[in-house]
Amino acid sequence: MNAIKNKFKIKIFKKSKVPKKTYNIAIAGNPNVGKSTVFNALTGMHQHTGNWPGKTIECALGEYSFKNTLFKITDLPGTYSLMANSPEEEIARDYICFQKPDAIIITLDATCLERNLNLALQILELTNKAVICVNLIDEAARKKIKIDLDELSLQLGVPVVATNARSKKGLHSLMDKIQKICTGEIKTFKIKNYYNKDLENAINNLSRHLKNELETNPEWLSLQFFENNKSIRNSIKSHFGHEIFANKKIKEQYFKERKKLFKTLKCSISSQIAQDTTKKSEEIFKLCVKIENGNYDKQDRAIDKILTSKLTGFPIMILLLLGIFWITLSGANYPSELIASGLFWAQDRMLEFFISIGTPQWIYGILILGVYKTLAWVVSVMLPPMAIFFPMFTFLEDVGYLPRVAFNLDKIFKKCGAHGKQSLTMCMGLGCNACGVMGCRIIDSPRERLIALITNNFIPCNGRFPLLISIITMFFIGGSFCDSFFSTLILTSVVIFSIMITFLTSKLLSKTILKGAKSSFVLELPPYRKPQIGKILVRSIFDRTIFVLKRAIIVAAPAGLIIWLMSNIKIGDLSVLAHCSSFLDPFAKFIGLDGVILMAFILGFPANEIVFPIIIMSYMCGNTILSLENPAQLHALLVGNGWTYITAICVMLFSLMHFPCGTTCLTIKKETGSLKWTFLSFIIPTAIGIVVCAIVANTLKFINILI
Repeated sequence: MNAIKNKFKIKIFKKSKVPKKTYNIAIAGNPNVGKSTVFNALTGMHQHTGNWPGKTIECALGEYSFKNTLFKITDLPGTYSLMANSPEEEIARDYICFQKPDAIIITLDATCLERNLNLALQILELTNKAVICVNLIDEAARKKIKIDLDELSLQLGVPVVATNARSKKGLHSLMDKIQKICTGEIKTFKIKNYYNKDLENAINNLSRHLKNELETNPEWLSLQFFENNKSIRNSIKSHFGHEIFANKKIKEQYFKERKKLFKTLKCSISSQIAQDTTKKSEEIFKLCVKIENGNYDKQDRAIDKILTSKLTGFPIMILLLLGIFWITLSGANYPSELIASGLFWAQDRMLEFFISIGTPQWIYGILILGVYKTLAWVVSVMLPPMAIFFPMFTFLEDVGYLPRVAFNLDKIFKKCGAHGKQSLTMCMGLGCNACGVMGCRIIDSPRERLIALITNNFIPCNGRFPLLISIITMFFIGGSFCDSFFSTLILTSVVIFSIMITFLTSKLLSKTILKGAKSSFVLELPPYRKPQIGKILVRSIFDRTIFVLKRAIIVAAPAGLIIWLMSNIKIGDLSVLAHCSSFLDPFAKFIGLDGVILMAFILGFPANEIVFPIIIMSYMCGNTILSLENPAQLHALLVGNGWTYITAICVMLFSLMHFPCGTTCLTIKKETGSLKWTFLSFIIPTAIGIVVCAIVANTLKFINILI
């Protein structure tokens, strides 16, 4: 397998009987143009694909049959350019350049055609075996944007098809054009050169030396070299096995032409390329597009004035967070109790069965009171809130609100020496920190990506919410249904506090071990779109809820076994768990906890969801895990073991600021490829948590003494 293929982590989702002929095609386009929707519509899959750039790119593959021909599709990462200023651009460029698909579907947004044409022109320089898919044509019609498809085809030299991928409008025509491009029935042509005359001369002079050296477009390669794109040279070396500038004639000609350009151009070569491409895009746009209503985006701008305003942007963000948490907390209570009742009823029946057949106590103790009961706890407390939280989160993503969150927080993150896109990864961390870490791929700067990776764990994931909610309910709220609003208010305050810690830690890291220049942040605010409720439910339930729950179950099962063994194997009069807790108790008391709580956090390393069950099991002498049926009994158990409001506060703080779970640590190792950064991601939040808890606990104890 060649070097380019090794850059892709490939998932094949669909298989079919192979017809007589097979063609490979790729889908390229800017983010937010409906590229993945086109991919799903063509292949018949309902798969949410993420455009996260990084060292490993998940590149979705699918296939469909048309006229007794099999078409295998590669969904390339969304990108704004092939000049490879970021990892996703490099991946898309290298695939098109070196994998040489039989055809490329260049997906454009009908409502933002002028901007999208920049990428289309760059791809068409490399290959004209392409079909232009003008997607979201229905939105363009609503905004009274008319596109002359025939003129656009004439200007670009390739077929143009209008589609609405959501309703599968125009897909048959798209497939027909792809088939004819692959078989050669449609002849395309290369559009006239549009670069500055001096730049054109330089391209022609260098390309003559490249023609016999590489099996790819020499004019396009010349342009890449003049843009001083070092990554293309690395890709050529990786693919062809030699350094292009090892050829002295090519090297000499390159420097000769580049020297001329420095003298003749009024700006940098990169700027000249961008100016010429933009100018050509504008010319094509004016020829092909007629906008009857110049204020077609007036409504979006009016909404943005409210959602991104300095005055109203942050209050709205907080209110939305408050609303999501309130709906999650209020809606999850009854189904959580219902699931718990059903699972624990099944547990009692299984116990009766094992006892009736004379099974040794240690066997059903491990299987039922250890593994099964831990799993029952995890499922009952995690599934309902996730099933409510993730659809609401996905809804905000689908309508286009999350990029506005990044826009609002951009200035704060820049002041902290971090990247504005970190706000998006922070939002993902609310569901699962491992997902948040993977999301850090969208940050191009390695330094700022590491800051986001290390600080993502400060955002409480779904596995920590049950502990936070239980403590808030038992120690700070009366417990009646009408108090759910105040519980939500406290929980929202806790999350805002965690965000403040994220800002402070990001600032600290940017001034110490991760010093460096701040990168620029160009964020496109996509248009507001009508949410697709069906797809929101599919994505939030299968891509997120089931994924996180499955991960929790995998780690919770063996953890339950270990916990039961430690609780029931005794050394002297005490269990192994009790001995460990006693050893940790002096240090734990110093930071406002106790040995049992600290031991629970350590044993809960596989999954945050099992920290609270371990605490309860330890307090009950290790025989079983208390169910959720009686909150008053649970509160009495904690108070009886020395819990005060200081303990409750410190447990909440340490839950926010301690080492990432095992899955998150493995994800960090995979994303960074470094044990060093994985260790620092483990130790930094833990050290901050210890310091903060020690200060809070001892300050509150001192105040109590004075009072």
